[in-house]
Amino acid sequence: MKNKILLIEDDIFLRKVFSDKLRIEGFNVDMALDGADGLLKIKNLRPNLVLLDLIMPKKNGFEVLEEMKMDNELKKIPVIVLSNLGQDSDVEKVKLLGAADYLIKANFSMKEIIKKVKFYLRKL
Repeated sequence: MKNKILLIEDDIFLRKVFSDKLRIEGFNVDMALDGADGLLKIKNLRPNLVLLDLIMPKKNGFEVLEEMKMDNELKKIPVIVLSNLGQDSDVEKVKLLGAADYLIKANFSMKEIIKKVKFYLRKL
């Protein structure tokens, strides 16, 4: 299983919780604090999977997905959106922009998120 994950999350606490748990599960985790930094890291690191928040400074998650979709190589990288936005319109927009999945942070445990990550990495 390929295991290089980029976590793009501006919340310091959530970034630490997610990255610690992913590392315990054996994943190599890189992190970005905002969408602009995240997009640079996607281009340079070519992770196997991206965990992406939507509401962030500099570039939001929608903008990151839009730019990834325009790049033939980057659009192949699966993206799991982790957000507290739960409107149907947000979910639909994210899917149209190419995200593999959309998880509302408050509705999923870390165990469930890890299970989703493993599922999408197995498909590579």
